[in-house]
Amino acid sequence: MNQLDQKINTHFAGLVVRKDLVKTVKGNAIVPSYVLEYLLGQYCATSDEETIQTGIETVKEILAKHYVHRNEAGLVRSNIKEKGRYKVIDKISVDLNDKKDVYQAQFSNLGIKEVLVDSGTVKKHPKLLVGGVWCIADLEYEFTEDKGVSPWVLSSLKPIQLSYFDFARYLELRKQFTTEEWIDLLIQSIGFNPELFGRRSKLTQLIRLIPYCERNYNLIELGPKGTGKSHIYSEFSPHGILISGGEVTVPKLFVNNSSGKIGLVGYWDCVAFDEFAGKQKRVDKALVDIMKNYMANKTFSRGVETLGAEASMVFVGNTRHTVPYMLKHSDLFYELPDKFYDSAFLDRIHFYIPGWEVDIIRGEMFSAGYGFVVDYLAEILRSMRNQDYSDQYKDYFTLSSDISTRDRDGINKTFSGLMKILFPHGGATKEEVEEVLRFAIEGRKRVKDQLMRIDTTYGEVRFTYEDGTGNVKQVKTLEETEYPGFYNKVVLSGDDGEEHEATTSTSAQLELEVPVAITAELQEKHLTIQENQRGVTYDTLFGPYLTGATKITVTDPYIRLFYQMRNFMEFLETVAKNKAADQEMTVELLTVEDEFKGDQQKENLDKMKEAASAVGITFTWCYDSAGTIHARHIVTDTGWKISLDRGLDIFQHYEMNDTFTFANRLQQYRPCKAFEVTYIRWSTGGTAS
Repeated sequence: MNQLDQKINTHFAGLVVRKDLVKTVKGNAIVPSYVLEYLLGQYCATSDEETIQTGIETVKEILAKHYVHRNEAGLVRSNIKEKGRYKVIDKISVDLNDKKDVYQAQFSNLGIKEVLVDSGTVKKHPKLLVGGVWCIADLEYEFTEDKGVSPWVLSSLKPIQLSYFDFARYLELRKQFTTEEWIDLLIQSIGFNPELFGRRSKLTQLIRLIPYCERNYNLIELGPKGTGKSHIYSEFSPHGILISGGEVTVPKLFVNNSSGKIGLVGYWDCVAFDEFAGKQKRVDKALVDIMKNYMANKTFSRGVETLGAEASMVFVGNTRHTVPYMLKHSDLFYELPDKFYDSAFLDRIHFYIPGWEVDIIRGEMFSAGYGFVVDYLAEILRSMRNQDYSDQYKDYFTLSSDISTRDRDGINKTFSGLMKILFPHGGATKEEVEEVLRFAIEGRKRVKDQLMRIDTTYGEVRFTYEDGTGNVKQVKTLEETEYPGFYNKVVLSGDDGEEHEATTSTSAQLELEVPVAITAELQEKHLTIQENQRGVTYDTLFGPYLTGATKITVTDPYIRLFYQMRNFMEFLETVAKNKAADQEMTVELLTVEDEFKGDQQKENLDKMKEAASAVGITFTWCYDSAGTIHARHIVTDTGWKISLDRGLDIFQHYEMNDTFTFANRLQQYRPCKAFEVTYIRWSTGGTAS
């Protein structure tokens, strides 16, 4: 275990589990993660390896004996008949048979129906009536000659979810962790390795949890396939339900007027719509209209009666086009079905998760560390739905008066939800509060900026906030920074039926910053690159400042590991591109010898030296034996110094060994880490030092 895992086990003993165990015990069981972690929490919530191994065998045995596979349902039914009584793990749903005035259960995998259930069980677990619940149940078989009586008897039923937790203790234990440690614990709890995610990417993952802790929160995430958009809503919590976007109806979602039965929003904390995108999908307009009212007012009508509910709504779908394509030709809601492509509906969305920033899930991204048993975290989040943290930024910051009530509500709900997740105990610093506030503003701004493209009646909004000193700060979306030429244009249909581009009023008033565009006339400047920003390359960052140089000195103590060596080789490629074919030049590297793999480091540097000599570059290096260098920079004999706070290590993790990914071949397709670059003119010529 690493230091964080040890700390987690010390403070949350019995409430955490090693996350790789889920895959170990799952086998071919088609069962949500929270069901497996419920069992692992009973037998493997420890750091003792021997106990874990014993617990794994116990859980495997329980699943083997009691989990009902559809293809083995006949054998299980036979066991119940022969033994008279048998325990099963299955998804159970209940319906009221009004002709017989009884409640009857249906076992999803076991394939039996009309099992009598007493009223007390239904009152205690009302979600049995809507969507079904995973349970551990004892079934009996008693055959009778009466054909109207089912031989199946339900003797006991226990939903698979936590029965008790101590919220006050949770708050106290949160204080034992730094913010970074706590975020990493939460990321491990949802199954990912935090070492492979940057800060912004971690917060994006945690936004997906807000519907569980914030009432009536409306969230949308559109992005490429395979990024895990629906995982949280299908596997994470027994209080959420994931349904296909094409399968829902007004009676199923809200209320059945003929029976008076309340739909999904009355029973679940979070209702998520999978596969929500798709231009050709058929959608009931009546459903869209009632959803608009519910998302805005938290109410829906049944005849003359108005009902309320607290369920949050989540919409996840895949996009087929790149972000610049959507921005140039339409907008970021481009993929939605026509009836949902409605400005009034979209205006109810509180936050738009940029799914194109989320990495496609790879095997190494899953965590082998310790995280909360997800059922425990799900109950914690649910308990916080009654609380409101939306005013916690008001001691430090004030939102612009330009921001409308609906925009403000979206910002406040996201801020409140993220603060509950990160700082349930309070205690956030001003800087941490500002980070969460900016993130909340950006997500709502992404919605509003697209609405201005869809419906020209929406007025311009300046998404700014003011600190206590009167300093006004502007918030931009990341894609606005990456693609300013596309972001600040709208596509209008002219009288000739052709598409025409028009600049929005926002771009006319705001000075656009193009962080990686270097003009022909070199200037001193300072650039700030955001986490997950794409389109950044060594060619655009350094190329113009290296042109004409005959000697370049690079100081970077972290050219040791393989990926750092690869970065330096790609820097040499940029140098080669920016020198004349008949020119010869020198590149010097000052770095630090690797303590454990010095031989491998020297071998790689020798290979680069040999390769560079073939293209007219004399590459030399030396080690700083004193180990005193910390600053990272590039100096040219043309008088420029490029100061780099991260050195050449500006890209997030990507698949270096996968030949068939563009991120491996082209830097502009890699997401960046957050970093800063300063260009300083040291002299008009000669060697700078």
